[in-house]
Amino acid sequence: MRTHSINGFALAAVASAALVACGGDGGEPLNIKPSYVGTVSAKSYDGNSDDLLTGGLGKSGLAGAAPTYANPLAPTAAELRRAAIYNNYRAIVDTTAAGGYGTLYGPNVDANGNATASEGKVAGTEYIAYSDDGSGRQNVTLMVQVPSTFSTANPCIITATSSGSRGVYGAISTGEWGLRKGCAVAYTDKGTGASTHDLMNDTVPLIDGTRATATTAGNAAHFKAALSASERAAFNAATPNRFAFKHAHSQQNPEKDWGKYTLQAVEFAFYVLNEQFAQTSIGGTKTQRFQPSNTLVIASSLSNGGGAAIAAAELDGSGLIDGVAVSEPNVNLPANPGITIKRGNTTIATTGKTLHDYTTMANLYQSCAALAPSVANAPGRAFIITASAANRCASLKAKGLLTATTTDAQAEEALTVLRAFGFEPEGAILHTSLAAFEVASAVSVTYANAYSRASVKDNLCGYNYAATTAAGAVTTLADASLAQMFATGNGVPPSSGVQLINQNNPTGPLRDLLSTSPSTGLADFNIDGAICLRGLLTGTSPAAQALQTGINETRRNGNLRGKPAVIVHGRDDALLPVNHTSRPYFGLNKKTEGANSKLSYIEVTNAQHFDTFIGLPTLLGGYDSRYIPLHVYLFRALDSVYANLKSGTALPPSQVVRTVPRGGTPGSAPAITAANVPPFAATPTAANAIAFSNDTVTIPD
Repeated sequence: MRTHSINGFALAAVASAALVACGGDGGEPLNIKPSYVGTVSAKSYDGNSDDLLTGGLGKSGLAGAAPTYANPLAPTAAELRRAAIYNNYRAIVDTTAAGGYGTLYGPNVDANGNATASEGKVAGTEYIAYSDDGSGRQNVTLMVQVPSTFSTANPCIITATSSGSRGVYGAISTGEWGLRKGCAVAYTDKGTGASTHDLMNDTVPLIDGTRATATTAGNAAHFKAALSASERAAFNAATPNRFAFKHAHSQQNPEKDWGKYTLQAVEFAFYVLNEQFAQTSIGGTKTQRFQPSNTLVIASSLSNGGGAAIAAAELDGSGLIDGVAVSEPNVNLPANPGITIKRGNTTIATTGKTLHDYTTMANLYQSCAALAPSVANAPGRAFIITASAANRCASLKAKGLLTATTTDAQAEEALTVLRAFGFEPEGAILHTSLAAFEVASAVSVTYANAYSRASVKDNLCGYNYAATTAAGAVTTLADASLAQMFATGNGVPPSSGVQLINQNNPTGPLRDLLSTSPSTGLADFNIDGAICLRGLLTGTSPAAQALQTGINETRRNGNLRGKPAVIVHGRDDALLPVNHTSRPYFGLNKKTEGANSKLSYIEVTNAQHFDTFIGLPTLLGGYDSRYIPLHVYLFRALDSVYANLKSGTALPPSQVVRTVPRGGTPGSAPAITAANVPPFAATPTAANAIAFSNDTVTIPD
């Protein structure tokens, strides 16, 4: 019998002892609930009024208007679930027909890739529970969806760990592949989550998204900041109406355990499958009919969830996972991976940096770079506060971080700085929209807090979270926004009406985007805060040392243990740049595993990180005409790994896939066709083949 364990959880030993004591049927061990799993709730959905994939909305409903609440101030758990599925699905994929929804992907597209007239609703049972160490401080959500089409004769499980800092439905669009394949889908929020601890009113989210007072919730709170009553009172007196978020303020550094939580989701899936389908032993306990030895398991997801799948595969010493298929993974490399990256004949000078390193660099320079004449037509340019961006350029110059003397020249120099730091030139046009939407600042603040295990009361680098007025002053959050945050939030403010606050604004706390830096006296998007966040990487303060320790806890080792794996990544990604993530990880894996490596790396041209932005033509016209949906290639990666595991079909070799943009007028691009998204090549040409030799990854230009 294969040992079924992670991080000290040895279920097989327990099961074997129970088998001897009570007797199992057919020689199968008994099905024992993992020790870290709390109370399990289960609900079945008929696939009509409600379902696993679309929350009862169907393909059409996911593309339509947001679902409503009978009472917006007190949404029910069922209403929150439906809205969470709606918002999380749409946050990951483009749900416009012209972008490929309903033809290339979507609930109505069957397991063979054929678009049908179906609404794509999936009947089945959903199981949810917390994983915790007994303290009530972890309370990581685990969820398993078992479709009614699950085949006991051909069992399979895929993981769909949440992307970003989202809640447990944060990778429902990945789960779509597994559900339509008849696989159980194992989800986890990996220690993050969308909702918040309202410190002023001391209310917290529960596992189903509804809210309660912290006292009433007790250890059932999904997240509660670790503050004593006196600490919370003092914090509220000094900084009223603030919020704590789980990823930033749990003081757990959850990223270090993303792999563990993903493996726990798989173990939970085995447990619920056996509870649902296995025979009952003489002693009344279910047996372990489904085990790693007879059930196919693929670790999958995208972005942070993709990084979690890779971390799980590296950690998987007991063979729970058979293969890996991920998109745009967030992976922190070792401090000195010893890998060289070449694009064509050019060696990339700066590669393999950590998330905090390159996001704090982006946070420092992107808003200035947005004014560069060379990207004047970038999507999102209308949302940049031009005067503040010009001030950021001037402040960078004043602090010796740029040398040019005019705003235009400084902006072009900022683009050059980002390029030299490993951001690909194709992504230059994306810096504008990412700056406009405060992406780098949001990520930098959240991860700085998480890595350093900062408390919300620390106000790290002068940042905290609150709702604001139109002028940026701190105010109370609308009751409906808080009540619905489980469904609408992404876990990384700005989100759901909660903004990033510059506590050090000279005239008092103000929304970061509108604030003034004390050192410059300018409204320059708070360059002082950006410099503080970046300085934590090399500083010697307790916070800096804690952050550096936290980052080191998240570094991956490149050993996928010989599992067949496919990574797909968009070349234009300006959030998780390929030079710091997938390219060097591919090389590290080849260096680490040598001949045992079964990893293929697929780099997709004209693809970037946020497929959902493609579906916002009135806001971000130009995404639609320039970019294809990377989601298509995640599903093809899953198809490839599944075929390899089931029938021995060779994985696609590592290669660049050269897609064809839709073109046309930005904001009204023509509909995508299959010709825009060519398949993986079974034998890529020399001009497209990605190679590894002598610790060097060579990517065709």
